[in-house]
Amino acid sequence: MSFALHQLPKTTVKSKKRVGRGYGSGKGGHTTGRGQKGQNSRSGGSGKVFFEGTKSNKDFFRKTPMLRGKSKLKSHAKASVLLKLSQLDIFKEGDTVTLKNLVEKKLISERESQSKQIKVVFDKSINKQLTIEIPASARVLSEVASKK
Repeated sequence: MSFALHQLPKTTVKSKKRVGRGYGSGKGGHTTGRGQKGQNSRSGGSGKVFFEGTKSNKDFFRKTPMLRGKSKLKSHAKASVLLKLSQLDIFKEGDTVTLKNLVEKKLISERESQSKQIKVVFDKSINKQLTIEIPASARVLSEVASKK
C-alpha cells in the first residue's frame, strides 16, 4: 500500500519552535529570542536550581536556618503517639491489640494510626494477658520503668 504526499491526513498540531536552529526554524536566526549577551543567552544558562553566581553554594547554606544542639534532627522526624499501658485496660483478657482496634476504641485517631508511630509507655502494670501487634518501642518502656 503506497501513499502519495497529497493523500496524507492533515495535522492540526504545530510543532514547537526550536530555538537556535537557524532562520528556517520559525524563531529567527541570530539571537533567536534570547537577547544578545549574558548567561541566559547561552546554552545551559540559568538552568541550575541553586546556582547563585559562585562555584560554591555558600549563600544557599547561609539562608537556611541553623539547628543547633543535640536534637537538631528531631524537627524532621515524625512525632510518635504515646499510649499508656493503663489505657489498654479497656481490652478483654486474651485480646489482640492492633492499630484497627485502637481506632475503634478511640484511643488514637485514624490519622494518627496512618502517619505516626505508636509507642506503648509503661505507667502501671495490668493483670491481663494481651497480644500487642503495633510498632512499639522497647527503649521507651525501659526509660519510663527506670524513672519510677
